[in-house]
Amino acid sequence: MPKESFFRDRIKSVGYALKGMFLLLRTESSIKIQAVIAVVVTAFGFYFQISNTEWILQLLAIGLVMGVEGLNTAVEKICDYIQPNMDPKIGVIKDISAGAVMIVSVIASIIGLIIYVPKIF
Repeated sequence: MPKESFFRDRIKSVGYALKGMFLLLRTESSIKIQAVIAVVVTAFGFYFQISNTEWILQLLAIGLVMGVEGLNTAVEKICDYIQPNMDPKIGVIKDISAGAVMIVSVIASIIGLIIYVPKIF
């Protein structure tokens, strides 16, 4: 079997990643809500003409929240696959994963408040 090229392997990897991203956006309600919030906050950024630094912080916050939410979804799906029945140990794993989403969401919200509260008031 001929070895595939590095370039072809990267294209395949990007394809798998895009497939996963669209699957996440199509099937998970929490990521759909976060995507809507991301669009609204991005519109605010254009409306209030935020600085380059504020854009960087905002985009980083959006990316972190959505990325960690994707990882949380993957952890939950793995847990459900490994143990489809109620299990306290699996519950702890899921709670910790959800807690990680909560941490980045709270920090992202604080970043949003720091950026927009002075512009609104």
